[in-house]
Amino acid sequence: MHVKRSRLEREVAAGLKASPVTAILGPRQSGKTTLARRLAAVRRAHFFDLENQDDATRLSDPVPALRRLKGVAVLDEIQRKPELFETLRVLSDRRPLPCRFLILGSASPSLLKRTSESLAGRVRFVEMGGFTLEETGPSTARRLWMRGGMPDSFLAGKDKGSWKWREDFITTFLERDIPQLEISIPAATLRRFWAMVAHYHGQVWNSSEVAGSLGVAHTTARHYLDILEGAYMVRELQPWFGNLRKRVVKSPKVYLRDSGLLHTLLRLRTFRELEVHPKVGASWEGFAMEQVLRRVGERDAFFWATHAGAELDLLVLGRGKKWGFEFKFRETPAITKSMRSAMEDLALARLWVVHPGSQAYPLGKDIEALPLAGIERAIAITGAGR
Repeated sequence: MHVKRSRLEREVAAGLKASPVTAILGPRQSGKTTLARRLAAVRRAHFFDLENQDDATRLSDPVPALRRLKGVAVLDEIQRKPELFETLRVLSDRRPLPCRFLILGSASPSLLKRTSESLAGRVRFVEMGGFTLEETGPSTARRLWMRGGMPDSFLAGKDKGSWKWREDFITTFLERDIPQLEISIPAATLRRFWAMVAHYHGQVWNSSEVAGSLGVAHTTARHYLDILEGAYMVRELQPWFGNLRKRVVKSPKVYLRDSGLLHTLLRLRTFRELEVHPKVGASWEGFAMEQVLRRVGERDAFFWATHAGAELDLLVLGRGKKWGFEFKFRETPAITKSMRSAMEDLALARLWVVHPGSQAYPLGKDIEALPLAGIERAIAITGAGR
């Protein structure tokens, strides 16, 4: 099965046209190099893989090596040579600009900080994760949910192969990738913490509670979460508290971005095991929500919850309006008191209740039950995001 990533390719192409430097950010093994090589082949770009010793040697004196290039140059695994950021800053200021740069690297807070500080005003960021339902097609929804969107996991010939790949990915991430990001935390400690976060998936984050279970300070738990978030393993969804009439939750919710890795950390090998697990609803919520957030971005997205119990899974801002999404693991969801409260208190323009069934139907005024396959229509209506 070949999966086209047309939207991402258009975003990267637009970045290369508009900015001296375009940076693709995302987790390891999400397909960044494959996408870049495809673009490089079409554009006849110069490609440097800094994990390859020969390519690294070619850039041992980077200014003359890169100054002579024309067109596009791709620098993969750029975190291997952080001194290149200063070189790119200088080369990006040339006019006319003979060469534009596409940089790829394992996501980390330090990499993003170096890129932002060195290339401020010269770089466009493109976020890239695993496959989305838009890319794989509606018929693959259950497979994508169970296996997650990491290409090698999703495309594995058998479920056992997908499970083995995810197990190996987690081990490699903890034992090799994290130390390479200059982070010195024992792999066993971080794996235990990551598994605890999996059990918190879809819940409001409580650093003190997690820290107590782990036997560390709450600041240490917060630090561990920041590491996983910076590596694009975890997503924090911020609360909306613009409504001052009611007491609302002001702490973020946490989600594992990839549903396949979530299921691996929860030790769920089959769809049958997932269906009867207490976290099945939260898993569906995170999976379906990720399809929206990958399109609209975090900047325009929030959750909303009051201390009285009313809540909304996802609030999206777009076209000067507020739009709501609820994610229910029921093929025929019904309207609830909480939905009515969200409509009234937030003055939502529309609320979609996203479910795993196949039918769309009205639930009330401006409230619609919507199958996951129809989510692109809802996103287009909001006008939010990229």
